[in-house]
Amino acid sequence: MTSKKLNISRKNFIKIIFPTLLAIFGVVGWLSGDFFGLVQKNGKKSEEKNVMIPSKNSYVLPIPMFDSNVIIEEAMAWRRSIREYEDDPILIEHLSKILWASHGINELNFEFRTTPSAGATYPLEIYVVISEYGTLIESSKYLDPGSYKYDTKTHSIELKKKGRLDKELAKASLNQEWVQKAPINIVICSMFKRTERIYGDRGKRYVHIESGHAGQNIYLMAAALNLGTVAIGAFHDDEVKNVIRADENEEPLYIMPIGIPKEPYKVFDKDILEYYEKNRQTYGT
Repeated sequence: MTSKKLNISRKNFIKIIFPTLLAIFGVVGWLSGDFFGLVQKNGKKSEEKNVMIPSKNSYVLPIPMFDSNVIIEEAMAWRRSIREYEDDPILIEHLSKILWASHGINELNFEFRTTPSAGATYPLEIYVVISEYGTLIESSKYLDPGSYKYDTKTHSIELKKKGRLDKELAKASLNQEWVQKAPINIVICSMFKRTERIYGDRGKRYVHIESGHAGQNIYLMAAALNLGTVAIGAFHDDEVKNVIRADENEEPLYIMPIGIPKEPYKVFDKDILEYYEKNRQTYGT
């Protein structure tokens, strides 16, 4: 009796096995409810798009709706570093969109994210420091001040350290006043080992590249929501980690204060056209 060796060619894998795996992942996602963006807590599902459920210091964020009515060209044109903000809070829906833009899931079968990552290692961990009355939930209800960690799989935030931390974070950031005055501060951290395990020393470069992608996503989403932000890299790493209560192996890379700009920036296609036409005449192009 002879046995035939199973030979799986690249062509057969692409035609048969790969689509089968995708179908299996899709069914599992559908059964869990995550396929439709539902969040399950304590055996109960919530299908409301703007739901906030306190559970063990975690808060389920509203599902990010695609309703800003700002095209990508406008967001790119309006992207500026803005350091002066009004004293008003940001909306919980806007916080939801910013966190999703920074590192949220946008591919449902393999859970790829809005930020490209070398080898899909996803080393980034996103925190948000919320000031007192910094994030409006509804009417006169606000998120508790403190440091929260973003959970990409459930699109929720977990309270890591409660209390007013804006002054401490500003002090750790060389006393940059916009850090203290902003209603929220996004802190992008990284676990370098996730990427270095595959790419060695070069992995550190890939992590820095990825943090830049996340930072630009935050800039563009802020512009689309008529908010302002600025990327900050000057701070004392250990002090920032202590303020936000980051895990031991997480290293802070960026701090991005976000608020309603005192002077919103807008430029339009006709303005850019006039600028280029003037330059072409000046330089004889």
